[in-house]
Order: sequence, then structure tokens, then C-alpha cells
Amino acid sequence: MRTFPTVRHWDQATSLYLNRINHAWTGGLFAVVSRLGDGWAWFALIISLPGLFGWRAGFTALLMLANGAVCTALYKWMKQRIHRPRPCDAGLVLHLTVAPLDRFSFPSGHTLHAVSFTIVACAFHPVLAWVLVPFTVLVAMSRLVLGLHYPSDVLVGAALGSLVAVLTVALAGALGMGQ
Repeated sequence: MRTFPTVRHWDQATSLYLNRINHAWTGGLFAVVSRLGDGWAWFALIISLPGLFGWRAGFTALLMLANGAVCTALYKWMKQRIHRPRPCDAGLVLHLTVAPLDRFSFPSGHTLHAVSFTIVACAFHPVLAWVLVPFTVLVAMSRLVLGLHYPSDVLVGAALGSLVAVLTVALAGALGMGQ
């Protein structure tokens, strides 16, 4: 079975390649994006939704809070069971601009939340896509360029975030809670 060694090799090679982008200005940019992706940007969005779109957007804010709780529980559960070391802790020589928030790499919680929040917010307020989609791509890229995650961590985080968001939006629609 050569699949896992091939994925591991691709992960490592891609991590090293993308980390070369981590220079003074790019590292600074991605460090800021990563920090905003810690939750600050999402909490600001959730709080501001009713002011931007009216009181009914409070429903979207509540959905995003519930969605975020599910995402947090899911990624913490997975990290505690899988125990995949971060690229910087697995022997790869990387230039780190920021310190990791926790020990384990799989999946990327930043990416999971960014994708999930973006899908839920844009499902009810499509105009937000112009801001949220590029920001989400930058959050995912920041995890790679900063050397904090392997590409497979980010891809699985994005897939899980998409799944949780689609289920959240579908459940809200099935319950007649859409706007």
C-alpha cells in the first residue's frame, strides 16, 4: 500500500515549497490573516450581522454560533485522537512567523471554521461572498505558508467545514428557519 507514503511525501514537499513564500512582508500579512482567523474576524462578523442586514440576520448569527460550536468540538476531538505532529515539529526545517496554538496538526481548525462560517453566512447573505471567500482562501493559505499545517490538514479541514456548513444550512431549511 503506497498511498500513505505518497501522500506523506507530497505533504512534506508541498509544505517546504509553500513555506519559502514566508518572507518579511508575506509572513507579516499571513500572520495577521491567521490571527484574524483565530476567531476575531468571525466574532466581529457574527456581532455585526444584525446591524448590516437587519434584525432577521440575528438568525444567521445564531446559526453561525451553533455551527462554530460543532466545528470546534469536531476538530478538537479529531486532534486529540489522531495526534499528527505539525510540520514544524516533525523534522521539517521551516521558517515560522507565528507559534502554533496547539500541538497537533490534523485537521486545520482555522480552515474548518473559515470555510464553514463562510458557507453559512453566504447562504443567507450572498453579498458577503465578495469579502469572505477571498478571506477564507487567505486563512487556508496562511496555515500552509506559515508552516503550521500540511496541505492535507487544510484540505480535510475545508472538506469538514463544508460538510458541517451544508448540514447546518440544510437543517435550517428543513425546519423552515431560512430567511
